[in-house]
Amino acid sequence: MALTKEFMGFSVLDKSSFVTSSNILLFNNHFTHRTGNHRVSVVNPVVLCCSDNKRFQRTTPLAAVTDNLVRVAPEKPVRFKVRAVITVRNKVKEDFKDSLVRHVDSFADKFGRNVVLQLVSTQVDLRTGTPKKSKETVLRDWSEKSNVKQERVNYTADFVVDSNFGVPGAITVINKHNQEFFMESITIEGFACGPVHFPCSSWVQSNADLPGKRIFFSNQPYLPNETPAGLRALRQKELRDLRGDGKGVRKLSDRIYDYDVYNDLGNPDRGIDFVRPTLGGEKRPYPRRCRTGRLPSNIDDYAESRVEKPLPMYVPRDEQFEECKANTFSFSRLKGMLHNLLPTITAKFSPKNPDFKGFEQIDSLYSEGLPLNLGTQDKFVERFPMLKGSRQANLLKYDIPKITSQDKFAWMRDDEFARQAIAGVNPVAIERLTVFPPVSKLDPELHGPQESALKEEHIVGQLNGMTLQEALEGNKLFIVDYHDIYLPFLDKINAIDGRATYATRTIYFSTPSGTLKPIAIELSLPGPSSRSKRVFTPPVDATTNWLWQLAKAHVCSNDAGAHQLVYHWLRTHACTEPFIIAAHRQLSAMHPIYKLLDPHMRYTLEINALARQNLINADGVIEACFTPGRYCMEISAAAYKNWRFDLEGLPADLIRRGMAVPDSTQPHGVKLLLDDYPYAADGLLIWDAIDNWVRTYVNHYYPDSDTVCNDRELQAWYAESINVGHADVRDESWWPRLATSDDLTSILTTIIWLASAQHAALNFGQYPYGGYVPNRPPLMRRLVPDENDPEYVNFLSDPQKYFLASIPSMLQATKYMAVVDTLSTHSADEEYIGERSNPSIWSGDAEIVEAFYEFSAKIGHIEKEIEERNRDPKLKNRCGAGVLPYELLAPSSGPGATCRGIPNSVTI
Repeated sequence: MALTKEFMGFSVLDKSSFVTSSNILLFNNHFTHRTGNHRVSVVNPVVLCCSDNKRFQRTTPLAAVTDNLVRVAPEKPVRFKVRAVITVRNKVKEDFKDSLVRHVDSFADKFGRNVVLQLVSTQVDLRTGTPKKSKETVLRDWSEKSNVKQERVNYTADFVVDSNFGVPGAITVINKHNQEFFMESITIEGFACGPVHFPCSSWVQSNADLPGKRIFFSNQPYLPNETPAGLRALRQKELRDLRGDGKGVRKLSDRIYDYDVYNDLGNPDRGIDFVRPTLGGEKRPYPRRCRTGRLPSNIDDYAESRVEKPLPMYVPRDEQFEECKANTFSFSRLKGMLHNLLPTITAKFSPKNPDFKGFEQIDSLYSEGLPLNLGTQDKFVERFPMLKGSRQANLLKYDIPKITSQDKFAWMRDDEFARQAIAGVNPVAIERLTVFPPVSKLDPELHGPQESALKEEHIVGQLNGMTLQEALEGNKLFIVDYHDIYLPFLDKINAIDGRATYATRTIYFSTPSGTLKPIAIELSLPGPSSRSKRVFTPPVDATTNWLWQLAKAHVCSNDAGAHQLVYHWLRTHACTEPFIIAAHRQLSAMHPIYKLLDPHMRYTLEINALARQNLINADGVIEACFTPGRYCMEISAAAYKNWRFDLEGLPADLIRRGMAVPDSTQPHGVKLLLDDYPYAADGLLIWDAIDNWVRTYVNHYYPDSDTVCNDRELQAWYAESINVGHADVRDESWWPRLATSDDLTSILTTIIWLASAQHAALNFGQYPYGGYVPNRPPLMRRLVPDENDPEYVNFLSDPQKYFLASIPSMLQATKYMAVVDTLSTHSADEEYIGERSNPSIWSGDAEIVEAFYEFSAKIGHIEKEIEERNRDPKLKNRCGAGVLPYELLAPSSGPGATCRGIPNSVTI
């Protein structure tokens, strides 16, 4: 060793200046540089791309050091140093408390209250049988960089390891500070294998809040039975930590994933009006949600106590919104509060909750804001002096919804009403009509006879010269049928003050030009009276025109409720949550399937928790704004009985609804019955791209069925998703098996489709289409009058006033508009399909990274194809005078309510 020191000029553990190395050889499990007859250990020099460099991307930085550590390889192992660069993301805005604790931690760091790290090898020590570990080291420069204002700050740490250490597979971290910090990534330089990347993206809690060591694995994926010996115990420990013991109240700093029923929507402590039934269980089957462990309410031991805003709901710490997303969401809520606060105060100063006086008053919401008389405005400013000097109009001015941006009166046209059934915010309810009149599936013993009032004479004149049978056999008739969803609840709904609705059916005819036209609407009420079922057909005069407009409004109200409660919330938010919980509990972060699913799970648990707190809860936004009122979630639970995971993929769903038929000659395996069905046509492009990407990924790791069946983590994930997460339907025969690579591809493609494209198609058009309330009223307050009604005279004398009194009031409308504006808004940190953080190093498998870039390129090509379709005049459902282009499945978007963009996950 002395000779080595004399030859090289320094000790093997001394710091040295860095030199460029060349002629790198692999020798004795590490790179060597040949110098004469000596082989010397080296570290490659690297360059850090700083955040202000134009080349900087969201990837883990390489080591911010350039000193090569030179070693002679003796016969016995020697110790040498490797260096880590730890990237920590700072808060852009911190409050006084955060700032104070940061300074305390900076001071304490100088006296040993450090961030302590330790490297763990993939190998075990043959003498002890335990994983090889480096000596513990501390994160350097914390106190010196405590005042750095950059969002991302790089710290360094030196590890001392033996030359036979092997490849690092994990890093443990202990945070001895008082405050958590967000560790974005770690890169290790100095090993023969080259840089080793650890994509962390996690909050590291103070040891006082979360005792023990945090474990981070490298980006190298391993199936369970391929886990290196040095990582096996850590792999199991990390999963045990994430599962918890199912007991106790969860703290906000916890990282525990567990299940519970929906027993937190009501608040019985506030009174009988706030009691809501538990969803989940034999009586009302429902998917499970993330367990918080809160204590029961004072009144009902089976109901969980409430946590009301602004107090946060528990989700595992890493599931909470990151700062950019949280700021966007908070700003949207603030904007919504201001939009709704002024109408609320206006209503208080008014003798009653006012209706819109005319359509021009609705238009003024977008051009001027809600008009307040001078006295009301003065009182408002007195109550909120911080707004003094602000222009009142700007406080309440809404963005112009896209539905009125090109044609102010498009919403009144029948062709636009029909177009939205296949290219609007809810294009997944329409079905091919195979039997006329339509048949109910409700139990007649419970709900009475349910024969339809629709007759052949109602529609035969609208079939372009075809007979009814010819139209049925020619696949020309389609239906949006909400009869069975709503009818069992109508008596209870219509008993609510200010609610009056029907169960609707709408029949459409496919015209030779490729568009649809509505040809009949059936409005049903419970009971055998003559008014229980009414049929409306396209108008022939002024009176029937207004009756037709009212009937269409009731259809749109049914559609808005079913869309929100069934197709949107239940089938994309609630039904995917169990798969996410199970993934964290059963799939290690180093499992390849976890790495595949990771971007498609982002923020979903948080947004679902916020929904339970403020949207779907008793007296929440959904109950206040939608027709079913307090029965909203019971309707959602009733629909879950008909949910089938095996039919949630796009091709299977299209076939189920009769909108497509199997056809192996088609690129996507199905042939659409409506060629110009924008949602389906664009959706099949996205589905096919996801399917090909997932198939490539799965086949890489699972070359045969045995590999699938013998993967204990994978099988445990799928089994738990079904048996615990969807426990109420666990015994259904339709659950797909998981025995082959094709099975796994189908299951994963469906989950990714639901979390990304399906949710995007159902969510981000809510304000562009629903922001103009007459186009899509979320609730109705009056039934359609007939000649025997006392109101019929008023209807005849002023049909516009009657229409405006039927749709939401001014206060209801503005509250709804504020909410759907928030729900339709992308944040600046959104990750869209074909994107992911650290795209070049999220996996240590180079073939998979390359395949992902191919998938990303395919998504780019699809976006261009969608743009071309929207310019094709032959496609009249997406191109034409005043016709909105269909962009809800266009992959990319900027921030805001853009009516386009497919985030990777359910983020809002």
